[in-house]
Amino acid sequence: MFPEDENEKREANDTPPEAPGTEPTGPEYSSLIEYPKDSPAQSGVNPELLVLEDEPEAIDQKLAATSTEPGIYLLRDRAGKVLYVGKAKSLRTRVRAYFREGGDGRYQVRFLMKRVRDFDTIVTSSEKEALILENNLIKQYKPKYNIRLKDDKSYLSAKITNHAWPRITVTRKIVKDGGHYFGPFGSADGLRETIDVIRKVFPLRTCTDAVFRNRSRPCLEYQIKRCLGPCCLAVDREEYGRHLHAAQMLLEGKNLELLREMRDLMKDHASRLEFEQAARIRDRVRAIEKTVERQTVLHHWGIDQDVFGIYREGGYIEAIVLIVRGGKLTSTQGWSFQDLEFPVYEILSDLLTQYYSGARNIPDEVIVPVELEDAAVRAELLSERRGKKCEVFQPQRGEKLRLLEMAMDNARQSFASRRDNEKTREQMLEDLRVKLGLRNSPKRMECYDISNLQGSMVVGSQVTFDEGEPCKNLYRRYRIRSFEGQDDFASMYEVLKRRLERAVRENIYPDLWVIDGGKGQLNVALEVLREFRLLDQIDCVSLAKQHVLNDRREKEVTKSEERVFVPRRKDPIVLPKNSTALFLLVRIRDEAHRFAITYNRELRRRARLRSVLDDIEGVGPVRRRAMLRHFGSLKRIREATADEIAAVKGLNRELAARIRKHLDEMTALLDVEEIADAADQIALPLEAAAFAADQGDAPVNNAPVRN
Repeated sequence: MFPEDENEKREANDTPPEAPGTEPTGPEYSSLIEYPKDSPAQSGVNPELLVLEDEPEAIDQKLAATSTEPGIYLLRDRAGKVLYVGKAKSLRTRVRAYFREGGDGRYQVRFLMKRVRDFDTIVTSSEKEALILENNLIKQYKPKYNIRLKDDKSYLSAKITNHAWPRITVTRKIVKDGGHYFGPFGSADGLRETIDVIRKVFPLRTCTDAVFRNRSRPCLEYQIKRCLGPCCLAVDREEYGRHLHAAQMLLEGKNLELLREMRDLMKDHASRLEFEQAARIRDRVRAIEKTVERQTVLHHWGIDQDVFGIYREGGYIEAIVLIVRGGKLTSTQGWSFQDLEFPVYEILSDLLTQYYSGARNIPDEVIVPVELEDAAVRAELLSERRGKKCEVFQPQRGEKLRLLEMAMDNARQSFASRRDNEKTREQMLEDLRVKLGLRNSPKRMECYDISNLQGSMVVGSQVTFDEGEPCKNLYRRYRIRSFEGQDDFASMYEVLKRRLERAVRENIYPDLWVIDGGKGQLNVALEVLREFRLLDQIDCVSLAKQHVLNDRREKEVTKSEERVFVPRRKDPIVLPKNSTALFLLVRIRDEAHRFAITYNRELRRRARLRSVLDDIEGVGPVRRRAMLRHFGSLKRIREATADEIAAVKGLNRELAARIRKHLDEMTALLDVEEIADAADQIALPLEAAAFAADQGDAPVNNAPVRN
């Protein structure tokens, strides 16, 4: 999730990221129409020569020459940057409305037109083609005044692989590899629950293709009757295909239809006195019914629907979609937007365009809260993609209006909940400011921790929280380079110094530093801030871990309170045990510790792999990589026979036998190290749970508490 090479390369080369305020154009997307060339600002042409700000005659001439055909228009600012992408039945009529005095009558457009200095148009052969091109250009230019949904690759999808014996996986990437995709799903928990039911009910393979190719005997999944064992055994393809088809129906939300088919099959087996098969299907039906029972029945006519609801307060907008499959509410998905100045129907139009642009299941009906002038075109496009009829409409009465009202009410409640959460975070940060005597409410907080293994592989971690929530794209990890051995103070000094060197280059500074440690670590951080003359700009505190106060052999262990050290104060501050300020500090400290431990463990794993394989005569970097690509991990290499190792490209039987012998000699040492790693992974969540129990709350993010 956090590519070490990129972070280290950035730090090693002192390469600043993209300058703040610049917006990348993004990749171009394939379209039926050729894209417009780079903007004047990008092409090197003086933008003042192309700006029409002081030439109303040039505007009129350009408008007069604009086609009356359907197409796309792009509104640009002085530098040629695209501010808005729109679609129109008649380009001349729509664009002319923006430039006439008073705009097109919409109050919000006045703010946009204060920045617009030019426009471009692209003619399309039909309104449907314009709809497709509009979505592609929004993705390419990312205009400020168009909404942008969270990219589909950030959501989970289910995938049936393109294989002779397909398996079902969960993925965030949709690629053209011949696989069959379902989703994206708004609820990761809901999808994983469905996948879990599929794996318990239908005996499909779950192993990777590499493991599948190299199996010599069936695995544990076969023994507990969760896989038919196609890797090693003769399996009836027709039977495997029936299980796969049933799992696909469950992913598509066709639960009732699937249950009906399975009950018919169960009765068929029973009529032929095949009671074992009938009982097995009965158990599968019951497992699926437990999942179906948790879904809300909305109606009984059994069609698929997507019901969109929108709630607006000024420039803040909450949108939600109720996903109804077979008459049952299976899941919901929501988005929040702010500073949007266009009316609801244009925002909804953008939302629909982007929502249905990916590999998504298209329903029988799309119910919307406002009337769309291009509803017929959208319905035609969705019907083509689906292969069956799809309607897009605003209901006026009856049960479908009740569904729409439910979606609107959900959007309103979601907005209220989000607003309350924002107020809670603001109060939490203000509480932290008051109790620690900080200069400002700490919007951006950074926490640092050092981790090592008996003085070797010393690493540092930096985690960043923005308004009380983690920003994982801003996490950083550091290899200590300035010295060898164990010195927490020198390690912390190096990490903080490298952090501020990057901050000076980027001109982006945190509001608060949280250091994992006591008074000594705090003094190191203050010294670094003093060297960079930032002592009056960045607040800094340290959070000392709990320690045992009584004899550890006693039945009940008494621990100290968490202590917060602040500058210019001798004694630490002890925050109330259940205060929100302490909760936030402990959460960010534990996240920094988890991140550092994870990096240290990864370095240990790599070192172990190098030490084990590099000591074998005849095995160099090329052959080591070939073995890893073939088996996937050191654990699987250890489990392989000499013949399986010899099957790796570039290895022969003699070398394979030598590798097998060396691994056997190293077995005791490797087992001890793997047990230690497993103990780390078990201990961290248990410590987090213990701390949460002391706090009277559940653990956050499974963040471990350092002992």
